[in-house]
Amino acid sequence: MHARISTVAFLGIDIVDVDVQVHLGGGVGAFLLVGLPDKTIAESRERVRAALAAIGLALPVKRITINLSPADLHKEGSHYDLPIALGLMSAMGIFAPDQLDGHVAIGELALDGRLRAVAGVLPAAVAAGRRGRGVICPEACGGEAAWSGAGDVVAAPTLVSVVNHFKGTQVLAAPTPRMAEARTGLPDLADVKGQETARRALEVAAAGGHNLLFVGPPGAGKSMLARRLPGLLPPLAPAEALEISMLHSVAGLLQDGRIVTERPFRDPHHSASVAALVGGGSRARPGEISLAHGGVLFLDELPEFQRGALEALRQPLESGRAVVARANAHVSYPARVQLVAACNPCRCGHLADPERSCGRAPRCGRDYLARLSGPLLDRIDMRLELGAVSPEDLAQAPRGEASAAVAARVAQAWDVAATRRQALGLGPDGPRTNAELDGRILEAAAPLDQAARRLLMEASARLKLSARSHARVLRVARTLADLDGQATIGRPHVGEALGYRRGTALPP
Repeated sequence: MHARISTVAFLGIDIVDVDVQVHLGGGVGAFLLVGLPDKTIAESRERVRAALAAIGLALPVKRITINLSPADLHKEGSHYDLPIALGLMSAMGIFAPDQLDGHVAIGELALDGRLRAVAGVLPAAVAAGRRGRGVICPEACGGEAAWSGAGDVVAAPTLVSVVNHFKGTQVLAAPTPRMAEARTGLPDLADVKGQETARRALEVAAAGGHNLLFVGPPGAGKSMLARRLPGLLPPLAPAEALEISMLHSVAGLLQDGRIVTERPFRDPHHSASVAALVGGGSRARPGEISLAHGGVLFLDELPEFQRGALEALRQPLESGRAVVARANAHVSYPARVQLVAACNPCRCGHLADPERSCGRAPRCGRDYLARLSGPLLDRIDMRLELGAVSPEDLAQAPRGEASAAVAARVAQAWDVAATRRQALGLGPDGPRTNAELDGRILEAAAPLDQAARRLLMEASARLKLSARSHARVLRVARTLADLDGQATIGRPHVGEALGYRRGTALPP
């Protein structure tokens, strides 16, 4: 007796179709799983056996062979439980031979027959919808599967409810799409007193999607400023929300099947490993830079991160993709993030304070910041040195401009940039922010007047800017002109952009 049912394997957020082929043959009773299953799938034999027993079914005393095809693709994850159980029931005659055709099954089984949530339902359902198939998944994942456009989404609480649904004795209602609730009480930029230059830099970074580094003593407000950046960014477009949600689904981060509605903000601890930041591990999971896709990646105490972990960020920051290569996996995750970093000027943090600096100054500062390589710093568009704010200044400084007012200007700058990209004939797969402009597109999008061009050429020669640094100065100047509503970049815009490049003791 034979049966088959479809499921999926994950290569990043890409989907590979997998056929679960079931054969009940003669001979000594056995339950064999073949097709390169991992330990989790091998253990599914006992989960399936117990779940079937919970609904009153016993496995036949036959030689049971489950083949996961293609057999040369490594399979992993508990989501194979449900298709294996459904394939077995089809082979046992519980379902008609073709009753489950046209459906993709994904889900984990509890020992009592309940269906438990699994990671990756959203990309699996999206792929199924593109192929004109339906989806069978746990009830807890129905909210995300409903966004896929799949023709028939069966979100079941238990294994027996799946049987009853296809038998017609208990019709399960179609799940409704779920969205994560909007966060309330976001940090407001109005809480930041003083630091007017830093507030301006944060606005520019938000308007153009530029990477930003704050250098300053403890208590200067670096982290406080960085955590207010998400409140300045425009809301997610539907396509962005779906792509980010697919990433979070693969990582198992969607709560109750609710898709992401706001830009991510990830702030890993400085003890994070390479795999934690870029992705990897035995199952090639997405790292923090991919989980921050479409949002902000905040690295506090930047020099304290492992040197190898920071260097591994260089390629994703440039290409917008994190490639994880392992012996058994080679996957690629989207990783277009806005990097915001913060660090002290030296280990003790008080290099610029003559009353508190250590006896090794200025060497302590040079040694500390030397942990940051030139190629990594080259990928940070804007650097700003913050001074300490005294208690007297905090008491006397008026309340700053609110995030809502700054966000309105940022949204207007994004609209100007989007109109320009449309005029240049750039499609949806092109650059989405000024920070992503490159090559001939940058030349066409960032015209300079004569004074601005002369200043940029002189500064490039004097500061020995690399080609990448030169392009990043031009991108920041383009954003400054957008904020001013100017189509042509002027000398003040280039001057301010150069100031953000030379705002610290770091090399330009």
